[in-house]
Amino acid sequence: MSSNPRPRIAVLISLSGDGGVERMVLNLAAQFASLGIATDLVTLKQRGGHADNLPAAVRHVPLGVRHASLAPPAIARYLRREQPDAMLVAKDRAGRAALLGRMLARTRTPIVLRLGNTLSESLAGRCLLRRWSRYGPIRLLYPRADAIVAVSQGVADDVVATSGVQPSLVHVIRNPVITPQLQQRAKETVDHPWLRAPRSCPVVMAMGRLTRQKDFPTLIRAHAELQRRRVTRLLILGEGEDRAKLEQLAGELGITQSVAFVGFQPNPYAWLARADLFVLSSAWEGSPNALTEALALGIPSVATDCRSGPRETLQQGRYGPLVEVGDHRAMAQAMLETLDQPLSAETLKAAVADYRDEASARHYLTVLGLAPPQASG
Repeated sequence: MSSNPRPRIAVLISLSGDGGVERMVLNLAAQFASLGIATDLVTLKQRGGHADNLPAAVRHVPLGVRHASLAPPAIARYLRREQPDAMLVAKDRAGRAALLGRMLARTRTPIVLRLGNTLSESLAGRCLLRRWSRYGPIRLLYPRADAIVAVSQGVADDVVATSGVQPSLVHVIRNPVITPQLQQRAKETVDHPWLRAPRSCPVVMAMGRLTRQKDFPTLIRAHAELQRRRVTRLLILGEGEDRAKLEQLAGELGITQSVAFVGFQPNPYAWLARADLFVLSSAWEGSPNALTEALALGIPSVATDCRSGPRETLQQGRYGPLVEVGDHRAMAQAMLETLDQPLSAETLKAAVADYRDEASARHYLTVLGLAPPQASG
């Protein structure tokens, strides 16, 4: 047990970019600290500058390793030295490294894994050897975890199916997407000609890494289809390996004048708050943070009915249309209908109340076996 009178939690993550996982885990770490829990952010690697913006109450402990496969000895040293009351680990590889590290350390620190995606979907189409190289270690190590947190019921079902753990080990906790900072940062200014008033046409927005998972080609084709019936403009926020191919596709479809790739934006909320419509075109998702953020800002939204998060976030289509993955014509129709008959901002904001940061953090602490200290007085 830690010598600190306050409970101490270690949050282990590989900061590998500027994605949603990193934002959610940092939100949790900050909220743990605000609830009176001594919090260490233990990092395997640090890309994206996240560690530079930590609250003063969160202690950063870099392990100095470049890959999760090399991390177990460093994790073991940390566990023996610091003896945290519990460790929360984000992402599959880091989770397996933490479980191996605890075995090396020979400590009893409770370890809870946080999983944010459906592994079976991300490995779909891969060769048998590649799939079993991931499934084998998972089936061996995951049963050793004290608990597993899934960010949606779909992810929870996938974890049980792929790892063989008992369903009672898996808990569904919504991501801590909605923070006071989200609303504050959404009010900041954005300098882009399409977002200036008065507008000549609606602006559709999407954001995420430009990779296979997000399936931006379907969105670009849907945008081209939509232009035949209504003039709109499409802003895509994010960077990734597929950018050149996506720009080429827009050129082939003759819509380069109405599509803009604006790259990674350090404050996407200020952009998102000025959209007329948000579209999530993903082939798979665990719990789509960008969609949740759009709803929290009152932005009408359309999403693919991919495994597993959008259906849960939009509550079976009650708060926005769900379309089949890869169907650009159905997506264009849903975009048109939503632009014509949007739900009110207040209705959309109420739909994602469970994604507030404090509620999520308290649920995590319960699963971790910790409780925030009672407020004095």
